[in-house]
Amino acid sequence: MDSILFLILRRLRRPLILIIVSFAIAIIGLTLMPGVDDKGQPWKMSIFDALYVISYTATTIGFGEIPYAYSKAQRLWLTFSIYFTVIPWFYAIGKIITLLQDTGLRQAITTERFANKVRQFQEPFYILCSYGQSSSLLAKALDEKGMRVVVIEPQQDRLNELELIDTRNIIPYLCADAILPENLERAGVLHPLCSGVITLTDDDNVNLAVAVAVKLMNPDLLVIARAERDDIAANMASFGTDHIINPYTLFGDQLAMRVHALGTYLLHEWLTGVPGDTLPPPENPPKGRWVVCGYGRFGKSVVQNLEREHITTTIIEAMPEMTGCDHCIVGSGTEAKTLLEADITNAVGIVAGTDNDTNNLSIVMTAFELNPKLFVVIRKNRRHNGRLFKQFNADITMQPTEIIAHECLAHMISPLLAQFLSLARSQTN
Repeated sequence: MDSILFLILRRLRRPLILIIVSFAIAIIGLTLMPGVDDKGQPWKMSIFDALYVISYTATTIGFGEIPYAYSKAQRLWLTFSIYFTVIPWFYAIGKIITLLQDTGLRQAITTERFANKVRQFQEPFYILCSYGQSSSLLAKALDEKGMRVVVIEPQQDRLNELELIDTRNIIPYLCADAILPENLERAGVLHPLCSGVITLTDDDNVNLAVAVAVKLMNPDLLVIARAERDDIAANMASFGTDHIINPYTLFGDQLAMRVHALGTYLLHEWLTGVPGDTLPPPENPPKGRWVVCGYGRFGKSVVQNLEREHITTTIIEAMPEMTGCDHCIVGSGTEAKTLLEADITNAVGIVAGTDNDTNNLSIVMTAFELNPKLFVVIRKNRRHNGRLFKQFNADITMQPTEIIAHECLAHMISPLLAQFLSLARSQTN
């Protein structure tokens, strides 16, 4: 509130000074002008009477000669005062209107309202430090379960989407950068009812900065962070981050789970599903040779987990020197020539795991033409491409956002459930 008042006074400093100076000159001058009372005796206005007359005259509310009829000198001075005070007054009104449209002031007011809403919370709540694909799915799931959520997101267009969705509870949000400690404090990091902070941006460095800041501000608070790089994850762990989520490692574990324990995988999906989602009937991945297109973080996790289940793989990678792939076929996998070189006709499954949805769809469609019996695993990077992936109807569609949201729910709703699922992943049916 102090910052808002300071901003208003700073922007209105010049018009306020002009009004005060013009009013002072007009009032002092009016008290000096000679007049006569109702008995014909010399009379001069008091400062109070002059202030009263100038106040309703300058603001154009009206005009009247009180308490006595004015002399010519008083009328002449009032005529001058009208023009002298009305112009600064209208200048001030224009500045006030401009100030009300000022982006900085509106942001300051919005920030203060957001902080007040959070301070008034009387029930536990979580702070989401983004509103991307994973966080929006998580916010919806938490709201469906009756849990309060606060959102910090630097991109206004994402927050516009939040305004359009139908929620059980009002979700306070702030368009700001979550890596700034003052924004985390406004969001309720120090609030006694804050249950935890979740940072799921696609930038590991941002997630690291948020996790470190929260642990320094409130060491006992639950922190769940996304990290795809091992060095970032290790840094988070050194600051005591409670749960570090790597969607590619999780999917690799789940794929291996489907191979060796389909029943355990079903249990995992039932317990971590988002409210309202329907679980499709699972397919058991076949054992044999698989073709993996893309050897990035996702592809490496898939290959590692498939080989752990004694499944051989053939890797197709467009840039093997960057991904560290020593034994692979160079190419993107979108061309039939590359797939035939990988002996796709004798493979039992294919994984399209690049970071481009169009390429992934092209890979599986080309592979399916060459071998219609393939078990297809495809990576979906963007939720808005869901219609295209649904049209193809792959055996397994991997979307990092859904995996992250499911894992977060397991940790937030029931911590013991997360521990149970972690142990169950390594068990048989």
